[in-house]
Amino acid sequence: MKPLRFPAGLYGVTPEWDDTDRLMQAVRKAAEGGMRSLQLRRKNVPDAVRAEQARALAPLCRELGVVFLINDDWRLALDVGADGAHVGREDESLARIRAEAGPDLILGGSSYDDLARARELLDAGADYIAFGAMFASTVKPDTVRAPLSVLTEARRLVEERDAPRPAVVAIGGITPDNALLVAQAGADAVAVITALFEAPSIRAAAAACSAPFIVNPNRKP
Repeated sequence: MKPLRFPAGLYGVTPEWDDTDRLMQAVRKAAEGGMRSLQLRRKNVPDAVRAEQARALAPLCRELGVVFLINDDWRLALDVGADGAHVGREDESLARIRAEAGPDLILGGSSYDDLARARELLDAGADYIAFGAMFASTVKPDTVRAPLSVLTEARRLVEERDAPRPAVVAIGGITPDNALLVAQAGADAVAVITALFEAPSIRAAAAACSAPFIVNPNRKP
């Protein structure tokens, strides 16, 4: 198996919490359970609030050995010393960000159910391509649904790339009960919000979501 440019396993995505202390405690518990990467995703707050949380999370993630990305805002990622940024269809193009930010910033992009967009992102220098919603999502209930087969096709795309290769990420309605399904379909990592941070035990939920990516003899190549 080729090495990856983005960590396999659990990719936590922050909930819409204003309480930064609560968020940092939750991130620490998720890391204890096996979370390998984290995305700060705050869509409906002032820039100052997002920046404040980014500045708090960046050193915490470094301490925990968790790769830290910021949704939408690659300039803020550089400013706070985050590892990377995630971009969607409505954001600045990944190709332009790569040209301006340089080769070291980890960049991932939303591909939804669109393999053509995934190819464009890969050609632009994406370190991972994300697909979903794979299942019904409480965060984005009206978003496009992606079939499990798109993960299998995406895995073929990234396996054609040089090592270390880009990763395939599944997002949307991921829980401990269905993480194995997306791993078997070809995902390298799962991005999780609600089933992680709203779980009765964040540490246990993180461990359960991570498990298919640690030992999974049935996983497709």
